[in-house]
Amino acid sequence: MTKLYPLKFHPILKERVWGGEKIAKLLNKQTKKETPIGESWELSGVQDDISIVSNGFLEGNNINDLIETYLGDLVGDAIYERYGNEFPLLIKILDIEEPLSLQIHPDDTTAMERHNSYGKTECWYILDAEPTAKVYLGLNQELTPQEFYERCNSNTIEEALNVITPTKGDIIYIEPGTLHSATGGLLVAEVQQVSDVTYRVYDWGREHNPKKAREMHLDLAIDCINYNAIEPHSLIKKEGTCDTPYFKIEEININGKKRLESHLFKSFIIYFVVEREVIISGREAMETIKKGETALIPAYIGEYSITGSGKLLEITGKAKS
Repeated sequence: MTKLYPLKFHPILKERVWGGEKIAKLLNKQTKKETPIGESWELSGVQDDISIVSNGFLEGNNINDLIETYLGDLVGDAIYERYGNEFPLLIKILDIEEPLSLQIHPDDTTAMERHNSYGKTECWYILDAEPTAKVYLGLNQELTPQEFYERCNSNTIEEALNVITPTKGDIIYIEPGTLHSATGGLLVAEVQQVSDVTYRVYDWGREHNPKKAREMHLDLAIDCINYNAIEPHSLIKKEGTCDTPYFKIEEININGKKRLESHLFKSFIIYFVVEREVIISGREAMETIKKGETALIPAYIGEYSITGSGKLLEITGKAKS
């Protein structure tokens, strides 16, 4: 039997031109950077940004090294068989103050052929949204690739995008190929495949500013985009759950003490605290998990418990065939 226990990790903070101050001020993610922090990578197996354990006797080890040591005991047997020593998910917090670039992500086949990477299916859980917040999600009309290309270059693409007003607790499902962006004051918990492949197709004028211009990928994206009109509200989950081919998200409320058995999930279990704080106990270890923090429960830790009063996201992986 392994000596694994509930694991916490050091956040990896990312500067972004569209970021704000909420990650540092509201969630107490410490930073000495003066530029806006747009992302906090809470749990990552992405090469060059692999999460480091911050608690217990495994402190200082990274998540992929732990998988190499503990195999299916950590992530689940079927998941280890599918993904090997790479942790299959990436958990982030996004602070979107200024416009996020209009972007898409490729699917597994394209990402593997072009970048030797998995694709990116993702979900956004809205932690907070100011009255000015907007999310752009897919096209409101069918376009040809040429029409789309011309609209991006003539700054008229916004007219062809669905615009929704997000509310706290929404889960937005974003499949590969779906155009998306956001602006106006959003705090988001993002759950996605372990991939950092993003194709920016439009950057709201920043691409023409030498001081703010970033690499654009319109030529790479043009054959990956879903050009059909979509009904955006079909991608918004109001019932607190989202089930994808790669992971499942379940919003749960804790009021008192809840006992669980890890082997019933057939996967690692990630808990992200949305509101207040809880104590997670397992294998004689006890950790307080505060708002905006993440804990990983190993697949074969056995019985564990969650105590307190809080709202959490329970995230489990899937062994996709």
